[in-house]
Amino acid sequence: MKRLYYLTENIDSADLISADLHKEGVSDWRFHIMTKDEAGLYHHHLHGATPFQRYDIIHRGEQGALIGITLGLIANLILLLTSVVDSLNLLTMLLLTTVFALFGAWTGGLVGLAHDHYKIERFKPELEKGKYLVMVDVKKAEEETVRFVMSRYHPEATLLAEDSPFSNPFVNRVAAKASQ
Repeated sequence: MKRLYYLTENIDSADLISADLHKEGVSDWRFHIMTKDEAGLYHHHLHGATPFQRYDIIHRGEQGALIGITLGLIANLILLLTSVVDSLNLLTMLLLTTVFALFGAWTGGLVGLAHDHYKIERFKPELEKGKYLVMVDVKKAEEETVRFVMSRYHPEATLLAEDSPFSNPFVNRVAAKASQ
């Protein structure tokens, strides 16, 4: 699966894109629009971006979980080496690591709520100008059809990028900005 990012100037264009992509079988679950004009999306019955697409919740949560696992393993190692606990069995070690991982994921998710999604950040200047970012998740078999529909019927929409719809916890925000 691949995510295609298109930018268009107005809501009427986004509405027409939505209608044409629906005719080609692209469902609302794989078609999202991001803009400052949330009310306009609502009135045009367009599928806006979810909080998981807007904010860095998943990405930061995954990073927090990885940090939590690391800290949990370090805590287990310290407990084993210092003999603070008489016996530390595998189940206790696993439980301690899980608690650290869950706390890390929770904390990371909360931090992510305060930040734009790392894949959307590069489009922020255009969104601030009031433009519409159309995100289309396409399967490999339908990618050519979607590209054809967009180029043939919507030349006003510019393909800005293509990417995976999945988050990569090993990509940090600085590296993501540098690769753009």
